[in-house]
Amino acid sequence: MDQKKLGTLALIVATAASLAACSGGNGNNGSGSSASSSESAGSGSPSASASASETASSSPAADKTPVTFTYFNANSQVPDIDSNKTEIGKALEDQTGVNFKMQFPVGDVNTKIGTMIASGDYPDVLAPDTAIDKILDAKAFIPLEDLIDQYGPNIKRVYEPYYNLMKQADGHIYFLPFSPVVGDYIPNPTIDQGAFFIQRRVLKEFNYPKIKTLDEYFDLIKKYNDAHKDDKLTGFTSLTYDWRTMGIFNPPMHLAGYPNDGDVIVDMQTHAADVYSNDDVTKRWLKKLNEVNNEGLYDQSSFVNNYDQYLAKISSGKVLGFFDYGWQADQAIQNIKKSGNDDLDYMPLPIVFDQNTKDQYLDPPSFVDNRGVGITTSAKDPVRIIQFFDNMLKEENQVMIQWGFKGETYEVNDKGRYYRTPEEIEMLKDNAKQQSIGFTYFNYSWPMYGGGSTLSDGNSFNAGRQPEVAQASFTEGDKLILSKYGVQTFSELFAKPDDRPWYPAWSISIEQGSPAEIFQQKSKDVKLKYFPKLVLAKPDQFDAIWNEYLDAFNKLDVKGFEDTLTKSIADKIAKVTGGSSGN
Repeated sequence: MDQKKLGTLALIVATAASLAACSGGNGNNGSGSSASSSESAGSGSPSASASASETASSSPAADKTPVTFTYFNANSQVPDIDSNKTEIGKALEDQTGVNFKMQFPVGDVNTKIGTMIASGDYPDVLAPDTAIDKILDAKAFIPLEDLIDQYGPNIKRVYEPYYNLMKQADGHIYFLPFSPVVGDYIPNPTIDQGAFFIQRRVLKEFNYPKIKTLDEYFDLIKKYNDAHKDDKLTGFTSLTYDWRTMGIFNPPMHLAGYPNDGDVIVDMQTHAADVYSNDDVTKRWLKKLNEVNNEGLYDQSSFVNNYDQYLAKISSGKVLGFFDYGWQADQAIQNIKKSGNDDLDYMPLPIVFDQNTKDQYLDPPSFVDNRGVGITTSAKDPVRIIQFFDNMLKEENQVMIQWGFKGETYEVNDKGRYYRTPEEIEMLKDNAKQQSIGFTYFNYSWPMYGGGSTLSDGNSFNAGRQPEVAQASFTEGDKLILSKYGVQTFSELFAKPDDRPWYPAWSISIEQGSPAEIFQQKSKDVKLKYFPKLVLAKPDQFDAIWNEYLDAFNKLDVKGFEDTLTKSIADKIAKVTGGSSGN
């Protein structure tokens, strides 16, 4: 369900790259893709034309005395650093006098956040990722609206259209999400979200067939594997480690023609939420995996591998197919690209159950309002911090944070269009270079434009969504396979998303300790217990185990969870559209 663990993407992709099943959204400074799934059509996106240069005059003069604050970012696992040790951070310090000791989790995030709450000792700034509800319950964030009114003209410009979605039950705004769209919305030209990935050599061997259904997908994998028995290939692998269970939990809704709404499928007419884990679509998915396993094509270590082992397996070039979200598999895909063997690279496909099903893998414009960054009750100087945030949201700084520095990481042609040279694209494949510039540390988990935003001059806010950058980032192998399928970008193979004003349902806040939260955890436990049994069983045992699974799952309060989500979806639609939920 979580789709926003995006912090250290390699950022150069043709087939990958934004918060989250439940975690999502990331701007991307690589050469070709964005990791964000957190963009919004919201309640009217703000204009990019009012840059901070124009609005800053209405804010009191900022103190530029050197100061260092602490910032814990639970969204990423990268080396701790002082922000002024990066080019972007140093430039921001020169403008404001503010430096941050940036800290990232080692080990379990919830344990770290729990320790903070128990002690009452917090960093000055905190992006708690999936633990944000715990931080809110602990009243660890300070309200921001008065600070924004006094010191945040650019924050107001960017976020005010979304205030209704940002307010908590008590009417206060405690954190700034990462997903407000500014200007016109630009879709991603590559696939950073869900898809069934298949190795290009499989498609190549059979003359690039057009496949749409799950049966066709696995038939092709079996046909290739049967022809290459001596290669000891893995037909299909999955991941079920920690919170990263989306690869086996989520496919049923996508195969049925729905986008990632997390634990539920939402009816387009009634907007009613339906838990699908006990539905026929999930049975059909697991039965297919059972069939694949009994043909010797399924990776049985899928249920015990950790994330690193999963990435290593895909990076090996021995895996013919997998379902995942581009941002989660990106590191492995980049490793394949670095090998230079295009046959081992992957093609993302919008696979569905039936020929007449319209796929909905691409995220519609959305506003993820349950992930963000806030100022804590331990903050030494909230005014300086909010002024720093406001300064970040000047358009010229948003350009720097996402594009970098003119002449170093991007260029501008005589028509004012931003682009990257082949040399710059190649340079940005180096993670160490991205860290030294500051892309790794600043392009997500701060107050920011949503990834689908446009700048006041019409350029894409996100470098990976700029057509000139996306096209220049494609390898010769990318261009070849795109030509074989008659498209210019990978996203053209996928259906355009239908409008869903509530999207994504996974971003709806669930109260800690509530029946809905208890259902989420217990249903996950039941699935993790029975899904391996169902996939690895003998075919004649499947139905009996499925019935046993249903008995266990249906003892949970499924209807209560559906009712809670249905009401919350109606409430969110009302906030977005300005109407009444009627509930």
